Amino acid sequence: MRASRSSPLISDLPDIAADVVARVREKSPRVHCLTNTVAQNFTANVLLAAGAVPSMTVAPDEIADFVARADALLINLGTFDRERREAAEIAAEEAIEEQRPWVLDPVFVDRSQVRCSFAAKLMARMPRLVRLNGAEFTALANAETSEDALKRYALDRLCTVALTGATDSITDGARVVAIENGDPLMSRVTALGCAGTALVTACLAVEVDPWLATVAGLLVFAVAGECASVPAGGPGSFAVELLDALANVDRETLRARARLR
Repeated sequence: MRASRSSPLISDLPDIAADVVARVREKSPRVHCLTNTVAQNFTANVLLAAGAVPSMTVAPDEIADFVARADALLINLGTFDRERREAAEIAAEEAIEEQRPWVLDPVFVDRSQVRCSFAAKLMARMPRLVRLNGAEFTALANAETSEDALKRYALDRLCTVALTGATDSITDGARVVAIENGDPLMSRVTALGCAGTALVTACLAVEVDPWLATVAGLLVFAVAGECASVPAGGPGSFAVELLDALANVDRETLRARARLR
C-alpha cells in the first residue's frame, strides 16, 4: 500500500519532488529574496530557471509591499548591514501578517555573536524552514550537531530544519531524510548554497508541507548539480550548466539519480 502524502515512503520522494517542481513551473510563484550582495544575481537566475519569479529589493521603505505581493519570502543574512537588518524585521512581520511562508538562511552566525543574536530574534517569528550548515546550527541552537539535536530544535521551533553539506539532512522533528546527491563543483561556485535555499523557498510557495517542499527543492538542486557536472569543464561552465539542468530536470532523471536514506 502506498504511504500517505503526510508520511511518504522514501521511494516516493523523487516523484513528489517532480510534482512540486512541476507546480513551480506551472504557477510561477513570486519569491522575494532578501539576500546577500554576492548571491543576488545568481539566485535570481536560479529562480527564473526553475520557473519562479524573483524580486530582490532590500529598501526598508518598500519591502513590505514586495513581500505582500510575493508568494514566499527568503531572508538570508549573508550581508549584514543596517539597511538589511531593518528590512529583514519588516519583511518577517509582513510575511506573518500576510500568512506567507518564509525561510531563514542564517549565514555565518557562527562567526559573529551579533549576527547570531539577530538570527535568534528572527527565529522567534517562526519561519517555516531554517537552512544552515553544521557550524551555524551549533551556534544558533547552542547544541552539537546530531540527528536528535536537529529533531529537538525542529520540534521546539515548530519548523523544518535543513542541515546542508556533503549530505543534506532534513527533519521536522518527526520525519527525517538524508539526500546524498550533489557534486564537488557545487562548493566551488559562490552563492550556490544561497540560491539552493531560494529554490526551496519557491517550493514552499506551492507545497503546504514544509518538509516535503524542502526535500523536493534540495533534491532537485542536488540532482541538477550532478547533471551539470557532466558537460562542465570547471566551475565557470558549471554555473551555466546548472541553470540549464534546473530548467530541464524531469521525473525520470530524479527517479534514476536520487540517493535518499
